[in-house]
Amino acid sequence: MTADAYARCAALTRDQWAWEFLRRNPDYRRDYQAFIAIWRALEADYGAPPNRDFSRWKQDLRAYGPLPGAAELAAPGGELCTVDDDRVLLECWMGAKWGFYKFPLDPARTAPAPDELSWRPPPQPAAPIDAPYRLDLAFDLSLPLPPQLEAAKFRLVSRAAELRRQGLAAPKTVANQRARWTEMLRLLDGTAAPNADAAELLDEARALVAGGYREMLRLVEGGAESPQ
Repeated sequence: MTADAYARCAALTRDQWAWEFLRRNPDYRRDYQAFIAIWRALEADYGAPPNRDFSRWKQDLRAYGPLPGAAELAAPGGELCTVDDDRVLLECWMGAKWGFYKFPLDPARTAPAPDELSWRPPPQPAAPIDAPYRLDLAFDLSLPLPPQLEAAKFRLVSRAAELRRQGLAAPKTVANQRARWTEMLRLLDGTAAPNADAAELLDEARALVAGGYREMLRLVEGGAESPQ
């Protein structure tokens, strides 16, 4: 990518940022090439959706996951597209493996439209939350939820403001991480000038490519307002 190509990063949404890191994953790129080759072969034999002969398509063993040479999914989350015998259609298997619902996108695509991205809920954090950043909230389900949710939101925003006053890190948002993520992309693409922090930042970028891109889906698009 040229320097000008990174200018579009200023307008990327949270979901598009997750895609920017996933599409640089070499395993995803290999999976996509294997997937699309099978898909095109099926279309050649049975027609392209929505006019395909699906009754014949679903009788073809190539139409189901996993991809040749790939491992079965250990515990895919979310809904899966299955047929009567519970086999998972290949496109849905790809989605479950990489964390989305929509038809797999070509990794050559940059900044796909929001309606082309439909991420599955991110996994729960593997590590426990550090005590300063933990806030337990209780809800009474016998009472109306909207006022309780509004009160919980106020407590969360107040706690975030308190952490900032104590000199602890402000909550991450897409807005305050954008410049950092852009530099990560430049490092991954080999277009950034070396600096003292490059090695550590590149390691963090590689972790996002490997799977951390799904953690980005927990963030908000902009900054939260702090109570006065």
